[in-house]
Amino acid sequence: MIGSNSLWVERFQALDDEVMRGVAYVWWDVVGRLPVQPKENQITMELVDSMFLWARRNGLHVEYQFVPFERGADGTIYGSRFVDMAVTAKGYVRSHLGYECKKLNVKRADGARRSEVRDYVDKGMMRFVKGKYARDLPLGCMLGYVMDGDVQWAYTKVTAAVMSHGQALGVQGSPQPAPSIDTIQRFVTQHRGDDRSLEMRHALLPFAGKSASGLRAGRQ
Repeated sequence: MIGSNSLWVERFQALDDEVMRGVAYVWWDVVGRLPVQPKENQITMELVDSMFLWARRNGLHVEYQFVPFERGADGTIYGSRFVDMAVTAKGYVRSHLGYECKKLNVKRADGARRSEVRDYVDKGMMRFVKGKYARDLPLGCMLGYVMDGDVQWAYTKVTAAVMSHGQALGVQGSPQPAPSIDTIQRFVTQHRGDDRSLEMRHALLPFAGKSASGLRAGRQ
C-alpha cells in the first residue's frame, strides 16, 4: 500500500459501509430466489449476481471467487487463493475489499443446530490473519449467512470462538459492535499478525425470518 495506512483503513471502512448498504438492498430478493437449504456457494453467487447492477450504478465492481495477483521473490506473477467475494472501486488501484462467506446456525441431518463457527474461524478469519487473503491490505471482511435467522445466537457463538482462538488469531481487545444496517448485525475485531495489523469487519445476515417467509410464500 502507498501512503498512510490509517487513511487506507478509513477508505476501506467507508467502502465496506457502502457495500453493506448494497447487500441490505438486495438481500431479501437473494433469499427469495434460493431454496430453503442452499449450498454456501449458491448463496454467494446469487448475492454477487444480484449486486451487479447496484454496484455499477455506484461506481463499484463486485466479483465472485476473486483471485488477486501477486509477484514472487523471483519476479514471477501468480494467483493466490481466491476469496469468495471482492469489491473494487475507482481510485483503489489494484486493491480490493475481500469478503469470505460462511454459513452459520446450520440444521444437520440429526436435527441438531450446529453453529459452524469452526469453519468461520479456521477457514475464514485465519486465512486473513495469516495473509492467504488480503496479504498487503489493512482490512478484511467476513459475511455470516445465519441460516435459521437467529442472529443473536450466531453473534454469541462467533464472538466466543474468536476470543477462545484469540492467541492464534492475534486478537487485540474484544469484539466491538458496529452500526447495524437494516437486518444485518455487524461487529469489528482487531488483529496482529506476524508483520502487520489487521482490522476485520463482520456482518451477520439472517437467511430465515419474516421477510424470507413472505418471499417464499409469494413464489409458491
